[in-house]
Amino acid sequence: MTEPLTTNPKLLVADLDGTLLHDAAVFEDRSITQRSIEAINRAHDAGYLFAIATARPVSTGLRFAQMLPADAVVYLNGALIDFAPGQSDFASLTSPAADDDPDLVKIGFPSERACEVCRMMLEHMPGLQCGIVMNDVRYTNFDVRQYWKTQEFRYTNFQVEPNGNVPAGIADKITVFPDKSQWDTLRTLIPDDFTVSISEGVMWMLMNPQASKEHALTILCDRLGVKPEDTVAFGDDLIDINMMRTAGRGVAVANANPKVLDIADEVCPSNNDDGVAQWIETRLQ
Repeated sequence: MTEPLTTNPKLLVADLDGTLLHDAAVFEDRSITQRSIEAINRAHDAGYLFAIATARPVSTGLRFAQMLPADAVVYLNGALIDFAPGQSDFASLTSPAADDDPDLVKIGFPSERACEVCRMMLEHMPGLQCGIVMNDVRYTNFDVRQYWKTQEFRYTNFQVEPNGNVPAGIADKITVFPDKSQWDTLRTLIPDDFTVSISEGVMWMLMNPQASKEHALTILCDRLGVKPEDTVAFGDDLIDINMMRTAGRGVAVANANPKVLDIADEVCPSNNDDGVAQWIETRLQ
């Protein structure tokens, strides 16, 4: 028998990859089951608010948001938060005009600064694979199709227009794919005005310190009128830890990173066993 919650949950927040989504041989084939969709819909109908918090950009996260009764969607680990997902489409979320949309929260950094950081890293580590994510376009020095088959990218010299092809404006994050031999050196190069998180042990993400899942959770609570202690956060990876700690209850899926399992208030079955759905089903009986 599962222990009853020690809080009065009003908001459920779930990561996608490794948590809600089933695994697949390639990134693009990861999927959500009808069981999970139905469980979340039941929870929503029962009065729970629901939000997604993912590292995915709009291009690969939007379709899951459209399958679920989301009251908000956190993309890019917190660099973009959509509070009107039922009305959003790809164009509205990735247009430069999104900077002025009251239903969107954008937390990034000037693209000129992003270019400076990429050039600095490459000066110290020639051949390092890195790129800038901005309005769902990846400006990179490598072919991103080795990681993602469908995401738009453009080769760049890491210069802002007109001397390069990176637009002036607000960038979302810098992504870096170092090999293990480069990790120690790369750590010494991260500027003080960026934080770094590592996704699935492969992709380093350099972001505005305020662009994080835990900060996004506080924004969700403020905008949706929910106290942090009345939230439940589900996750599997290191980048979920602080969000889970910020929530009233942090629930790890059984397949989670051992460090996530260590800090979790509760463990539910694995993502491939629809653990989040099982957790919801148990509490809606």
